[in-house]
Amino acid sequence: MTNDITLYTHPQSRGGIIRWMLEELEVPYQVIVLQYGEAMKTPEYLSLNPMGKVPTLVHNQRVITEAAAICIYLAEVFSDAGLAPQNDIERAKYYRWMFFSAGPVESAVVNKYIFGEQAGIDKQQMLDYGNYQLALDTLSGAVTSSPYITGERFTAADVYIGSQLWWGLKFGTIEKREEYQKYVERLSERKAFKKAQLLDDALNIEMSET
Repeated sequence: MTNDITLYTHPQSRGGIIRWMLEELEVPYQVIVLQYGEAMKTPEYLSLNPMGKVPTLVHNQRVITEAAAICIYLAEVFSDAGLAPQNDIERAKYYRWMFFSAGPVESAVVNKYIFGEQAGIDKQQMLDYGNYQLALDTLSGAVTSSPYITGERFTAADVYIGSQLWWGLKFGTIEKREEYQKYVERLSERKAFKKAQLLDDALNIEMSET
């Protein structure tokens, strides 16, 4: 089977999550960089991603959007890399924490960053994350119960959640908890993480010079 993979991204976006994932898989792929604004709103790109956002992955003419979904898809399609869960115990943790991070944690962090104040107690039951502190406290449990999200093995869940925490710690949208920092430090030593960072840093420099 041929593997024609194209990643539509921007070096300062969630596309970095997929860059890291692809480097972990060690599969060839091409990158199309889109500037924010009109480049992401062309009819051609909107036919792939109607949201006009990145990342978007096209694999053998199949289109996948949403960073968590792309990570799950790639882990399953390229299963020989061992980044998908391998038993039901891993699978339960994998899906639980992947979707918790893509849903409640993402919402809690973004809403706090944009709006600052949290909803009143009477409204928190309507929010998937309840409140910011509750979401982070819950995530703390996921990164301290074992070396990796599913246990002793690194999986695509660590790519996604590790990226989310790395970005949040770097830009101050997630509070600097010791357990987060230790988890991110452990992941950032991975060869694929370092390579992905170098590639996106080079793109940033290239784009700043044009």
